Amino acid sequence: MIEALSQTIWLVPLYALTGAILAIPWSPGIIRETGPRPSGYVNLLMTFIALIHSLVALVDTWAKPTTYLSFSWLNAADLNITFDIEISTITIVALVLITGLNLLAQIYAVGYMEMDWGWARFYSLIALFEAGMTTLVLCNSLFFSYVVLEILTLGTYLLIGLWFNQSLVVTGARDAFLTKRVGDLILLMGVVALLPLAGTWNYNELATWAETTDISSTTATLLCLALIAGPLGKCAQFPLHLWLDEAMEGPMPATILRNTIVVSTGAWVLIKIQPVLALSDVASTFMVVVGATTAIGASLIAIAQIDIKRSLSYSVSAYMGLVFIAVGTQQDATALKLLLTYAIAMALLVMSVGGVVLNTITQDLTQYGGLWSRRPISGICYLVGAASLIGFPPLGCFWTLTEMADHLWSRYPLLVVIMLLVNWLTAFSLTREFSLIFGGKPKQMTVRSPEGLWALVLPMMFTMGLALHVPILLYGWKLLPVWQVLNLTVAGSFTITSLIGAGIAAYIYLNEDIPKPIQLPYKWLQNFFAYDLYTAEFYRVTIVFIVGLISRVIYWFDRYLVDGVINLVGLATIFGGETLKYNASGQTQFYFLSIFLGVILFVGMIFSNFIF
Repeated sequence: MIEALSQTIWLVPLYALTGAILAIPWSPGIIRETGPRPSGYVNLLMTFIALIHSLVALVDTWAKPTTYLSFSWLNAADLNITFDIEISTITIVALVLITGLNLLAQIYAVGYMEMDWGWARFYSLIALFEAGMTTLVLCNSLFFSYVVLEILTLGTYLLIGLWFNQSLVVTGARDAFLTKRVGDLILLMGVVALLPLAGTWNYNELATWAETTDISSTTATLLCLALIAGPLGKCAQFPLHLWLDEAMEGPMPATILRNTIVVSTGAWVLIKIQPVLALSDVASTFMVVVGATTAIGASLIAIAQIDIKRSLSYSVSAYMGLVFIAVGTQQDATALKLLLTYAIAMALLVMSVGGVVLNTITQDLTQYGGLWSRRPISGICYLVGAASLIGFPPLGCFWTLTEMADHLWSRYPLLVVIMLLVNWLTAFSLTREFSLIFGGKPKQMTVRSPEGLWALVLPMMFTMGLALHVPILLYGWKLLPVWQVLNLTVAGSFTITSLIGAGIAAYIYLNEDIPKPIQLPYKWLQNFFAYDLYTAEFYRVTIVFIVGLISRVIYWFDRYLVDGVINLVGLATIFGGETLKYNASGQTQFYFLSIFLGVILFVGMIFSNFIF
């Protein structure tokens, strides 16, 4: 029985799709008597079944060899496309994480969207997300991975735009969709170009091909850069990072998934194609540079934000930047562990903040204060999430960050410095947010802000317990480093930077004698970070300007050349017709005169060639 469940693990995405389909009758309101809530309960049930199926399959496949399944999808002429599936411990652990966080987010949504009538649409889109992500981790084909990423892009657009009667929501959904399309289009070029070179889209076969191929360095570089473009947009890396903070206009339960596992889908594909990316040193260097730039820049921007959701979104980009560094330096296993520990910690942070935003009716950090006495559970959960995200022992990300920095210690010491700087900035940012929300005295907006409903608190508490048990899970899976070989210098550095960052932020923002908000000595410097390093302005004077210029040139060409020639022909036709109508009088002498003048004109043209 258990073995049969592991062999039919490909059914997991179908559970979510079934839930989405069953929610349709409540979406247009065909079933009106019960209200929209049953659509949510149906999807909760299907996600719970998917989680149980994944857990049982994990028990059966643990430490066993990987199994591969293949289904023929298209076979025409010389083109044979198959849908390949990989069943392994790693993929099923990913399934458990995806279905587990989806279940918690859906329970959270029961409380967060209690009075919302868009339940059916919301839960159907959440199910679409779940089906896409579970398919992606099982998929062993780059082609179908690309297809799934496109479906997730559509799902992102629809979920962000759930409350489409608000202008900012519409703008955020549009910008997120268009920004991702830039990376997706370039990724499609790479996917199409890879097939004639490698003859396959299967990840295992691509890895084998990459070991023996002798393509030119230029071809390899162009191919790898194209393959990186898609994950770069999905993971909100510079310069395609602005969509993530605009996506915060969507519902908070969707943010739980988007900030944790949705952004990780690009990193998952990046890890799967890492053997191909290793063909180009330029591409590997590009990943490292982009990841380092985004990690530092996003961490600095997060500190300057007064919107709590925007601040957290930039921390997401920063950690995805660290994943880019890990993949660029060929640390695939470490990157996977970082995605696991990061996802649980960030999910806890978003849940802790979500309940505060719901009851306080504001996202402005300057309007918060004094919530520790009113919301102690949310405060404790936030602290555990923050400690799990930074390099604070013995919680989750401490081990993955330490392992990653240990591998970089001898070859790339500068990257270790960057990681420590990002850790310090993240500790400062998260402590700043905690101090502004839970510290100090209550303000007008926080005088009445009790803990939320059970549906908000229960998944938050469960996630906190999971975050506290991550080190135990890693130890049980033999993924923790042995104490004898642990680089104490690196581990100590992460601990110290975490404590210093948190301590400085606590001193500044819990000290009533220091005026708030903090003003930097130079206004231009403060605006530089507050306005996202002026990335939007950079877009305006580069991409937007170039596209606008090209559009104006095309408009001029179409208006004055294409239309001009057509209009000239039309005018000449009208003039000729108006002229000839006077000769069509029915009198013979006028016809003879027209023929005579035509012959003279024709003879004159012939003799003109001889004269000149």
